[in-house]
This record gives sequence, C-alpha cells and structure tokens, in this order.
Amino acid sequence: MRDVYFTDRGIEELASRRGGEEVTLDWLAEQLRTFVDVHPEFETAVERFATWLARLDDED
Repeated sequence: MRDVYFTDRGIEELASRRGGEEVTLDWLAEQLRTFVDVHPEFETAVERFATWLARLDDED
C-alpha cells in the first residue's frame, strides 16, 4: 500500500482539473517563478523540485 501525503490531494486536483492540458517547460518555469514571488517562503522547496525535474535523466 502506498503512503498518502497531504500533498497528494493537491496533485490529484491538478491532474483532474488540468490533466488533459499540454504545457511547455517554459510555461511551468514561469508559473514556478510567479509562485515563489507570491510565496517566497517556498523558495527552497520550489528550487529543490525544479532541480529534481531538471536532473531526472542523470545517472547519478
């Protein structure tokens, strides 16, 4: 059984509301910048998430 985290609700809402849309990584990057501008307390988390996404193909 998979652990369910509080963030899963937000992820599920994102998938249900926007799951059929196609977006570019440039669009996503701009949304992340805007989010951090509005919520600077999440800068570290957003930075870690963006770095993780950027390095998904790394073999390390």
